[in-house]
Parts: sequence; structure tokens; C-alpha cells
Amino acid sequence: MRKILLPLLTAVMLIGSSSSVMAKKDDGSQVQPDNYYPRVKIETTMGDIVVELDRRRAPITVNNFLRYVDKRAYEDTIFHRIVPGFVVQGGGYTADFNGKSNFPDIFNESGNGLTNDLHTIAMARQSDPHTANRQFFFNVNDNSSLNPGRDWGYAVFGVIVEGEDIVDAMSEVETEYSIRLNANNVPIEPIIIKKMTVLPPL
Repeated sequence: MRKILLPLLTAVMLIGSSSSVMAKKDDGSQVQPDNYYPRVKIETTMGDIVVELDRRRAPITVNNFLRYVDKRAYEDTIFHRIVPGFVVQGGGYTADFNGKSNFPDIFNESGNGLTNDLHTIAMARQSDPHTANRQFFFNVNDNSSLNPGRDWGYAVFGVIVEGEDIVDAMSEVETEYSIRLNANNVPIEPIIIKKMTVLPPL
């Protein structure tokens, strides 16, 4: 009886071990795991943008972003905050200004050496440095004020490689105050993210 139980116990342990490993691989790290510079195509109502992400410098942030892309969680969200000469921010709300659900907040990787230069992509957050989750923004200027110094900065995790003109055009659309969001700088005509796709490795 003991000879039969031991192989069964070993099999159960192996199954449990493999399933726990599989469970852990749902954080974005499973998306092109050997590619340090994955590219994502962002299809919007104003045109397409391609970003190249830097997994070497910002592994937590890139995996988090890829997790939302993999879950198709950015589809039908909007760019809700546009400040000319500063940022184009989105990924958190629907066109009806309903907030989307988040995965847990992530560690702030703003000290990774990447800076908030023109046409980079970075994570939005609240005043607490470690509150980034799904919202991101494009820098439409060299925004050195967003880099870390005495305080935590805003984590840059990639750069636009196609569609810089699209983002520049976004930064110039007409905006207004939104009662629903209780915020200024909201585009009058919604700019919607229709789809995000992880492109094949180069």
C-alpha cells in the first residue's frame, strides 16, 4: 500500500507545483518572456501608435502594462487628460467616464535611468509614489520636472517608435472641464483606444 501511495503523492505534488508556477505567470511576464524590448501597437480613433517597451530597465512596469494589453483591458478606454506641451494621458476610463478596474498598484521604477523626454511613455500615479496601476501617459515635451530627484518621479518604460505625429495631434485637440471627472483638460471629442496588440518580435 505504501509503495502505491508514494508515487501518487509525488504526482500530486508535481501537479500542485506546476499549477502554482502557471498561476504566477499571469502578470505580463508570460508575454514574449524572452523579448526585452516588446512592441505594442495602439490603435486609436486618431490613428495608430507603436511603442517599444524597455523590459531591461523597467521590468515591473512593462510586465504590468503587457498584462493589461494581454487581457484586452485597454480596449474602449479614452485619453481623458490632455495638457498641450506636457502630457497625453489615458487608459483608465471609458467614453462614458466610467473608471475601469485595476490590478494591484506597482512599485515605482522611476529611478531606472529612463527620463521623461519627448515621445516617451510613462506611468501615471497619484501623489503616493507607488500607486501606478493602469493609467499611462505620453510625454509631449521634455518634462524634466517628472524625473526623480529629491522625490520619486514618474516611471518611464518605453518610447514611441511610430505615430509620434498622432500623439502630437492629440496634444492639440480642444479640451474642456468635465463635471463627470471633476477635471480640466478633458477632450471635447473623445479619443478612444480601439485596440492594443503585442507585435511579433523584430
